Amino acid sequence: MTVRVERHGAVALVVLDRPETRNAITDTMRRQLWEAYEEAALDSSVRAVVLTGAGGHFSSGADIGTFGGGGMPGSLGRMHELGRVNRAIYHLKKPTLAAVGGVCAGMSWGFALCCDLVLAAEDAKFVQIFRNVALAPDGGSVWLLNRLVGPMRTKELCYSGRVVRADEAMRLGLALEVLPPDALLPRALELATELAAGPGISAALAKRQVDLAATMSFDQFLEAEHVMQPVASRSEDHAEGIAAFREKRKPDFRSA
Repeated sequence: MTVRVERHGAVALVVLDRPETRNAITDTMRRQLWEAYEEAALDSSVRAVVLTGAGGHFSSGADIGTFGGGGMPGSLGRMHELGRVNRAIYHLKKPTLAAVGGVCAGMSWGFALCCDLVLAAEDAKFVQIFRNVALAPDGGSVWLLNRLVGPMRTKELCYSGRVVRADEAMRLGLALEVLPPDALLPRALELATELAAGPGISAALAKRQVDLAATMSFDQFLEAEHVMQPVASRSEDHAEGIAAFREKRKPDFRSA
């Protein structure tokens, strides 16, 4: 398997595992990555997911050996599978983190941006590398970057194909924390474990609200809240949170 999944309690660790190629993404890896996130979506014991790469690098992007294979049908098929992966990561109704060390290029930066939170090692290098091979950006990168840093900075990153190092990524709001390389994965798992202990329904609804806030008017958003809050208030986790508050103890949330 070139995408492997490890369990760390309630956290699923998804690892891109072709270190000899800096985890360049093959057609097989697209399918395996989609399967990993689909399984996480359906497994109620998984309450958070961390995505990372083996061997000190996140991923160098698409394996150049797959470029042009199968003609137009092959290209369309690969884009279909890439879209499935992006959607599976982005729409997972559980906290998702990317632990990025070393190279994070092309479509793999899109994978990281699809996650809720990005933690970067000090040696992380993010790059929209598409311009170097005369391709349009993919992996949802432009849509995601545009929302995070605005159209002007997104265009600059895509037009130039320059490297964004970890400290700049954090300044731009593209990374939450910057850590020494050997502290990256432990911190990601620690944070994911903290999030996994939270109320799953509440996190899923908050995640949905963030998405809706980008497209709705204020009044429309309040209408969405109007529906969501009664749903949350009927959950077992809400009852547990109230009981724990009254009993002055830590709540034991269990919904995924």
